[in-house]
Amino acid sequence: MTKVDLSPRPVETMSPRQLERRESLIAAALALVNEIGVERLQMKQVCERSGVALGTAYRYFSSKDHLLAAAIAEWHRLLLADLVAELRGPRAGLGATDRAVRFVRGGMRAYQRQPELARLRVAVAASTDPFASEALQGMARADSAALQALMGEVPGAASDLVRHIVGHAWQGELTAWVTGRTTLGDARRRLEDVVRLVLAPYETPYPAPYEVQTAVPSTAVQTTGVPAGAVQTTPVPTTA
Repeated sequence: MTKVDLSPRPVETMSPRQLERRESLIAAALALVNEIGVERLQMKQVCERSGVALGTAYRYFSSKDHLLAAAIAEWHRLLLADLVAELRGPRAGLGATDRAVRFVRGGMRAYQRQPELARLRVAVAASTDPFASEALQGMARADSAALQALMGEVPGAASDLVRHIVGHAWQGELTAWVTGRTTLGDARRRLEDVVRLVLAPYETPYPAPYEVQTAVPSTAVQTTGVPAGAVQTTPVPTTA
């Protein structure tokens, strides 16, 4: 007896029309999650919203978990692209730490604006569906690639570990907030503190901003006692 392969079709083998159906299912799933929540969502509802037959939908996704994992991974991928483009754009002069802090801060704010998608991300993280796990692994790789694009100053071996730590800290703080174990503000502060801690060894030191260095003219030797041509450090007044 021939065994029938019921695995969903790989994305890279899909035709343009099949990719369009897949995108319709993902868009419908995200819209419904925002409307009714992840717990109440059913595959039948997604198919009705997208116009894709239920039997056809399972050619693209093995289960509801697989569909939801692919949906949040796609939404998250677009979010990462926007964040990286903003931080690598005209805003110059930021070090790796500042870029990474603004990156995770922007990500947390995006989930704050769409809390149902934050709940979706946490919910699918517990799925045992292998295809859902594959989609989530892809999301983790996207996180890592985005952070790598922002942390060029960090050497290769250290960069791998830093990206791993930041990625897990982000997921952990998002989970703590969604499950009510912490406030969003506390979660965001802890995440930013983790980023600063792991990137601190790779920051380029800058001169103290409150001091300027001036050469002492020869005429000042008798009145100041400072040798001519020496460098004198003077505090810069600051405003309250």
